[in-house]
Amino acid sequence: GARDIKRLIAYTSISHFGFITMGIFAMTSQGHSGATLYMFNHGFSTAALFLVAGWMISRRGSSTIADFGGLQRVTPVMAWSFFIAGMSSLALPGLSSFVSEFLVLVGTYTRYPVAAVIATFGIVLAALYILIPVQKALHGPTTPGNENLTDLNLREKIAIAPVIAVIVALGFYPAPLLNVINPASAHVIASQGFTDPVPSESAGK
Repeated sequence: GARDIKRLIAYTSISHFGFITMGIFAMTSQGHSGATLYMFNHGFSTAALFLVAGWMISRRGSSTIADFGGLQRVTPVMAWSFFIAGMSSLALPGLSSFVSEFLVLVGTYTRYPVAAVIATFGIVLAALYILIPVQKALHGPTTPGNENLTDLNLREKIAIAPVIAVIVALGFYPAPLLNVINPASAHVIASQGFTDPVPSESAGK
C-alpha cells in the first residue's frame, strides 16, 4: 500500500479517473451524467485531501503515513477534515462522490454488466487502501513527536470549511448540478447515435 500521503492521494485520483473514463465509454446518459458529476466532485475531494495533507505535512515535517498517529486526540479538527476528505474520495454514501460513482456504475451496468461488476470490486480495494492509512494517521496511539502539533487555525478552517460543505451538501442534494448535467449528457449520447439500453424485463415483451 501507499506509505506516503501524497502517493495515496495520487492513487485515489487514478481510481477516480478510471470511473470517469468508464462512465464516458458506457455511452449511456446515466454514465455520462455520473462521469461529469465525478469530474466536479473529484476537484473538491482531491482539493480537500491536498489542503489537509499539506497542513499535516508542514506541521510534522514528514509525509510518511507511519509518522502520523493519534491525530484525532491532538488535532481533532484537522483529523476530522482529513477523514471527511478521505471518505469523500472513496465515495461514502452521504458525500458527493457517492452519487457520481453510483450513476457511473448503473449507467455502465445497463450496457456492460461485467465491467460494472469488476469496477465494484475496485471500490472495495480502494476502500481498503484509503481506510488503512486514514485509520493509522488518525486513530491508535499518538506517535512520539505528534504530542504538540497545533490544530487548524482560523485561516485554515476558513479555507477548508467551504470545500467540505460542498462535499456534504452535494452528497445529500445533487439535484442543482444534475439538472444542468443531465440534459447535456442526453444530448451528447443522442448526437453520437446511441440510445440508452432498455431494461431486460421489458425487452422480451
